[in-house]
Amino acid sequence: MNDTEKKQHIETLKKKFGYKNTHELPNILKIIVNMGLNDALKDKGVIDKGSEQLTIITGQKPLTTIARKSISAFKLRKGVPIGLKVTLRGKRMFDFWEKLVRIVLPRMRDFRGISAKSFDGQGNLNLGFKEQGIFPDLDYDKMDRTRGIEITIVTSAKVDSEAKAFLAEMGMPFEK
Repeated sequence: MNDTEKKQHIETLKKKFGYKNTHELPNILKIIVNMGLNDALKDKGVIDKGSEQLTIITGQKPLTTIARKSISAFKLRKGVPIGLKVTLRGKRMFDFWEKLVRIVLPRMRDFRGISAKSFDGQGNLNLGFKEQGIFPDLDYDKMDRTRGIEITIVTSAKVDSEAKAFLAEMGMPFEK
C-alpha cells in the first residue's frame, strides 16, 4: 500500500467515525498464527514438521505450546507439547497481512468473504483454516498430513464495527 492509498484510507475512516486525530484510528497491533498438533502425543517428529511449515508460512520460528494440565480422557499430560504459535509484529506482520489478503484468501475455493461473526466482540478478528496447504509457500508434496491453522488479528479498535471498517479499508474481503 503506497502513501496516497494510506492517506485516502485514513481520511475515509476519520469521516466515517468522526475522529479528529489520526492517532484515534484503529490499527493492527499483532497477528497470532496458531497450529494445534494433537498427533504430537504419539509422534515427536510432528512438532518438528509443523515448526518447519509455520516457519515457511510466517517467516518466523514458532514457539512450542505445552499442556497446562493433565486430561485423562484425551491421554494428555501436563507439560507435553501440543501445538505451535507465532506472534507477528512490525514488518513481518504487514508482510503476512499482504500475503493473506492478496494471495491466500483469493485462492480459496468457494470463498465468499469473511463472516462478520468472526469478530470476538472486542475488535479482534479470528480466522480458521482446515489445512495449511492454502499457503503457496508450502510444497504440497512434502506435507505429510493436513493440519488446521488459526489466525487472530488483534486490533486497537474497541468495538467490532470499527475493526471491521478498518480491516475492510485495509483490503480484507468481508461477506456482503
